[in-house]
Amino acid sequence: PECIVGAKPGGGFDLTCKLAQQSLQDLKIMKEPMRATYMPGGIGAVAMNTVVAQRAADPNVIVAFSGGSLLNIAQGKFGKWTENDVRWVAAVGTDYGSISVGKNAPWKTLGELAAAIKADPAKVPMGGGGTVGSQDWTKAALFAKKVGVDPKAMRWVSFEGNGEATTALMGGHIAVMFGDVSADESQLEAGNIRMIAVLADKRLIGKTAAVATAKEQGFDIQWPIIRGFYTGPKVADADYKTWQDAFRKMQGTKEFAELRAQRGLQPFDLTGPELDAFVKKQVGEYRKQAEEFGLVKK
Repeated sequence: PECIVGAKPGGGFDLTCKLAQQSLQDLKIMKEPMRATYMPGGIGAVAMNTVVAQRAADPNVIVAFSGGSLLNIAQGKFGKWTENDVRWVAAVGTDYGSISVGKNAPWKTLGELAAAIKADPAKVPMGGGGTVGSQDWTKAALFAKKVGVDPKAMRWVSFEGNGEATTALMGGHIAVMFGDVSADESQLEAGNIRMIAVLADKRLIGKTAAVATAKEQGFDIQWPIIRGFYTGPKVADADYKTWQDAFRKMQGTKEFAELRAQRGLQPFDLTGPELDAFVKKQVGEYRKQAEEFGLVKK
């Protein structure tokens, strides 16, 4: 078995594959250990193209996806491939968007950051994974709208993934990072960055419980990030079911719940048809959002 990571090591896709690797192996649900293959490019686009075009019937491969993947599909960034071109296997948890600044940044709250951006967007370089239209850019654009700034006026720096963006924030190359809670927890704990908001409906449990939501700071922005896996479109029904059964078995254990929590993910368990329905609904909502930002034609 193989799990494809559609980015460089260290980001959310990597975290997702490693969670499945460790859980399926530790719980002895799979006879053989699952290897991870790194396939960066287009925040998952290269990975999807490879699986659909070259390994459509391979029963041994799954690909990590996130809410960002669904957003890119909605915007047509995966080329001709859409949400209808793969088989959605399982969701293993949800992450949430975060807004972080450097450890020595002058802003302690979202209100203070908003005032600085409103005063002069060009003086506050912001960054995250992906270019204009990516999920990190969209989080920033939603914040800019709440602040009263045209998203086109933002000074946005794009990176290939969350890991690169975090390194840039710590190095002072950007002032603000729009990232993901799970991927940024370790640097927050180490004191290398300051997380000033989580984009959830209510405060999270665990290591980031002390971080206020954007909503409670007066900016109602929520960005849940589902994490899970898909497989090729021509994988046989029996093999597709085997993957689903493995994940259902895994999700029903205390050990998996603990491993998921260690990676900063909140519970979100869907498999097979239920996940398929969720994905298609979510992509539809993202398409509407993309139209509002003028990223795709109506």
